[in-house]
Amino acid sequence: MIDLHTHTFFSDGSLIPSELVYTGKRIGYTGIAITDHADYSNYDFILPRISEASKVLSAHYELAVVPGVELTYLPPGLIFEMSKLVKAAGAKIVVVHGETAAENVPPGTNLAAVKSGVHVLAHPGFLTEEEATIAAKNNVRIEITARTFHGKTNAHVAKMAMKCGAKLILNSDTHIRDHILTPELVKKTLDAAGLNESHLQEMQNNAAELLKEIGVK
Repeated sequence: MIDLHTHTFFSDGSLIPSELVYTGKRIGYTGIAITDHADYSNYDFILPRISEASKVLSAHYELAVVPGVELTYLPPGLIFEMSKLVKAAGAKIVVVHGETAAENVPPGTNLAAVKSGVHVLAHPGFLTEEEATIAAKNNVRIEITARTFHGKTNAHVAKMAMKCGAKLILNSDTHIRDHILTPELVKKTLDAAGLNESHLQEMQNNAAELLKEIGVK
């Protein structure tokens, strides 16, 4: 299992990186991205620490541990410049906190994210055809989330992304140990979204392809 959206206590998660990564490793993960919430106030603090932890844990556990961020609640007009800043600071995966139906992030976030060509648009809520089409063009992965309150629109997201040819990936958005993608949680998420094992394999292939694109083996 590859999971490209997780959090530690460097933002609002409860786990330190070592605990997060080992929990995933024990369940059968082969790749995990640590993507704590970031904006201008904290990216230069969290990224050196996440990057160092990722390097050490990758070597020790023999799985891909990737440093990244989730750009969260940014004014849409700042997403492109912020994505460049965090990449320069060491983020290999840039996720944007999409317009989930569970929270009121700034309108226009989804569109700004896919236009900026970030790696992943997380829990995008009522994804539009325009947003999905641009995501497909710019190779932005669209997230199916295992987080229940963010995932209420997963079926809509899946349908819209597939209609427009955008690539889907499955992520946990882990904040606590119980959010890790166990087989039971994966099945529950797929069923609720109207997806099946074939879709899961395609989503995992899309995640593996993304890791190759950023130079992670």
